[in-house]
Amino acid sequence: MDKRVWHEFYEPGVPASIDFEDVPLPHFLERSAARYPDATALIFMNRRLSYRRFKEEVDRFATALARLGVAKDSKVAIQLPNLPQVVVAYYATLSLGAQVVMSNPLYVEREIEHQWNDAGCSVAVVTDYLFERRIKPIRDKLLVEHYVITSIPEYLRFPLSLLAPRKLKKANPPLMAKVQTDERTHSMRRLIKTTRPNPPEVQIGMDDLAVLQYTGGTTGVSKGAMLTHRNLSYNVQQAGAWFTNMERGKEVWLSCLPLFHAFGMTVSMNMPVYAGCGMVLVPNPGDFPQLIESIARRRVTVFPGVPTQFNAINNRRGIEKLDLTSVKFCVCGSAPLPRDVCDRFERLTGSKIAEGFGLTETSPMTHANPLLGKRKTGSIGVPLPGTDAKVVALEDGRTEMPPGKQGELLIKGPQVMKGYWNRPDVTEDTICDGWLRTGDIATTDEDGYFYIVGRKKDVIISGGYNIYPDEVDDVLTAHPAVLEAATIGVPHARRGETVKSFVVLKPGHSVAAEELVEYSRTQLAAYKVPRRIEFREGLPKSAALKILRRELRQQELARLDEG
Repeated sequence: MDKRVWHEFYEPGVPASIDFEDVPLPHFLERSAARYPDATALIFMNRRLSYRRFKEEVDRFATALARLGVAKDSKVAIQLPNLPQVVVAYYATLSLGAQVVMSNPLYVEREIEHQWNDAGCSVAVVTDYLFERRIKPIRDKLLVEHYVITSIPEYLRFPLSLLAPRKLKKANPPLMAKVQTDERTHSMRRLIKTTRPNPPEVQIGMDDLAVLQYTGGTTGVSKGAMLTHRNLSYNVQQAGAWFTNMERGKEVWLSCLPLFHAFGMTVSMNMPVYAGCGMVLVPNPGDFPQLIESIARRRVTVFPGVPTQFNAINNRRGIEKLDLTSVKFCVCGSAPLPRDVCDRFERLTGSKIAEGFGLTETSPMTHANPLLGKRKTGSIGVPLPGTDAKVVALEDGRTEMPPGKQGELLIKGPQVMKGYWNRPDVTEDTICDGWLRTGDIATTDEDGYFYIVGRKKDVIISGGYNIYPDEVDDVLTAHPAVLEAATIGVPHARRGETVKSFVVLKPGHSVAAEELVEYSRTQLAAYKVPRRIEFREGLPKSAALKILRRELRQQELARLDEG
């Protein structure tokens, strides 16, 4: 790759390009189990699994899956929260040369049917309560031949193994259910316990498909991004080269991001396995007391998270009294990280937050700020080693824009997906000469740092002016009383659209809508200032805690129709 201006700002020891190892993901597990057999791999509540035991569980389950007919190019759906079972099922599937289809546990029947049938899943690994609640009503509509059922408490030790089921059964809705096994419905725990670890040997090519990662959770129709072993392996190696202070075999990861999401899958699961480090599994990314307890109790050193989590921890009552200083570095993505949120969290922990950027279609990491080098507030940083990026004109999609000028962000690198599953037309529109069209509006500066202005689909056009919601949200969340904000465009007879912001206040704070409007006038051009502000107790979010503007727009349009 040619020399780029941003290479000057890489930390010492970070190469502009990487001599990648052609190692599929399952082989990273083999390597870590051989190098660190007694090191802790998985921590879930009161249970720890060493790398030796983790690898044995994977081999046992891979053997069982093979006996159910899973072979190279089979598709296995995994619909689980962050449990040891999801990590075991993921690596067992990949070790057979089969492909993983990560599925959101919050999906309803329609979404499950579309995703699993579109992918052609023959096996599904699901929790007992999801099977009873979501799968059984549509079982005759699915192509799945075998269901492997697991339960949240299966990896717990006494006394939690006894206490947890009682609590889960009393939840509303219940988080445990009794499932009758048969020739097509199997117990995951029983399969692992009764199967000797003797998986078939499979040759896995770097360009073989590894994961069908479905997109569309925040932007519309769900499409399967085809991620190869090269995409995922190389992206892990890129991240490994970037974080120079990572100590292999020693770090403790907080794996609280959903592992069925691309960010969580790579940064919270594949990265620690690659580095032979432990991961603390937290099933609910929005359980902020559990996140805080896990950091303090488990002495977490690496925390991949999203702004909502950092912000919530900052504002937790009594947080200053807790010792969170074990955290060395954090990786933040999904949405812009406000400066005051970053500064407060770093003061609380003594850590550094590397704000970055990625997409499902890029495995996902493409950009990051240097941890120990020049970090720029509001920037997603610079492209990772071996990654190229540019901003092109919206009008023609080709003309490269100079620093400071807005355009669409394009990305090229070994982490860019193979394409969309069974969607050659969309693939052709998205990837051109190896360049991925991200749909994000961005700028660069003279140093080659990139800044996301907004999504093409989110742009508000009011009176002929383009308004980017992220910019408005950044201003509102900088107000001392505001916890979160989400801005959308709503129909307006004269302007086409007008700006409306939804605001969540910090606990114990109050502010009038008029005051926020006047505050915005001091920070924004007049046409960008919200014309309407609505206070909410909370904002709709995806499972990865990304604010869903699409839902807010739908709610607003429905309200206008009713009026």
